[in-house]
Amino acid sequence: MKFIAKTLYGLEDLLVKELLDLGAEEISTANRAVLFSGDTGLMYRVNYSSRTALSVLMQIQEFRIRSADDLYDKGLDIEWDRYMNVEDTFSVVPVVQSPYFSHTGFAGLKLKDSIADYFRKKTGRRPSVNPSDPSVLVNLHISNEKVTVSLDSTVIPLFRRGYRQEQASAPLNEVLAAGMLLLSGWNAKSGLIDPMCGSGTIPVEAGMIACNIPPGRLRQFFGLQKWKNYDSDLFNRIREDCDAKIKQSPVKISGYDISEQAVNQAISNVKKAGLDHLISIEVKDFRDLKPSGDAGFVFINPPYGERLLPDETDSLYNMIGSSLKHNFPGYTAWIISSNKESLKHIGLKPKEKHLLYNGALECVFLKYELYAGSRKTGKF
Repeated sequence: MKFIAKTLYGLEDLLVKELLDLGAEEISTANRAVLFSGDTGLMYRVNYSSRTALSVLMQIQEFRIRSADDLYDKGLDIEWDRYMNVEDTFSVVPVVQSPYFSHTGFAGLKLKDSIADYFRKKTGRRPSVNPSDPSVLVNLHISNEKVTVSLDSTVIPLFRRGYRQEQASAPLNEVLAAGMLLLSGWNAKSGLIDPMCGSGTIPVEAGMIACNIPPGRLRQFFGLQKWKNYDSDLFNRIREDCDAKIKQSPVKISGYDISEQAVNQAISNVKKAGLDHLISIEVKDFRDLKPSGDAGFVFINPPYGERLLPDETDSLYNMIGSSLKHNFPGYTAWIISSNKESLKHIGLKPKEKHLLYNGALECVFLKYELYAGSRKTGKF
């Protein structure tokens, strides 16, 4: 069976490693996606266990077309009753770059007609389309003449872990937060501090990594659970196997924020994740924060984009650099931001740089090794 795991830009190699560890074969990378092969059990396991996948698509057909009508005709050739019954609802999500379609919606409509007419010819009835809550979500990808038809085994994106009860005004995507932690080389043995934790996404993802908690543990639903051939016994065995590997961790994870509201949100999320024994969250201004340990990791997701005026942003980033230098010697700091100009006000030279996206914002994820001594200005 062939699968496509979608991810965020810059996290493809991390997802490759995860898939290898989970037993995937024939792995290859694409833009924001990783292609692989495996069995039904692997599809279940990736949905439940992957920290960096957004969704998992199961390919059911590939073919080439020379016209819009070809899509309809070849869609009729797919054995849709292998995957759904006429009583089931469905929806089609099209992604189209092809000269045969003037707009994406037309391609989606062609495939919808194929599916409906397939059942009409077999049973005399047509299944209903339900865009908001379908039994089966069909992914249609057309690139020029090449068509790939897949079923979305996830539906609700995997970044929705299930622990977020409250969120800040600009929450960090959970998959991005996990990817940042994995990219950084943090090994869950060194202490971790997030001095601008917002609703606590980085501390929670760090706690889940430290305790080997599957990201899907709190989720109530995966798209595959509505499929005709869903094997609940197999899924439950995989879930139990993954949950059995959860462990305790002695690592210290701390989150702070100047906003009492954000801290209350973070505390709520930490409790929902079952990590309040491991993660401490407090109200504190970053400039007043002085860690007790000699070394560790600092992860900072400061305000950027349209959240602050330029002068305010420059002043904030200057304070971040000064606080890191004077209060965190021996630590490794990682900062993500889309504001490259303000990052110059950090006043420290980055040792490593990764290009990532937070939603539509192009960001840099920078590593700083903090030593006592003079400050050096980095260029971006």
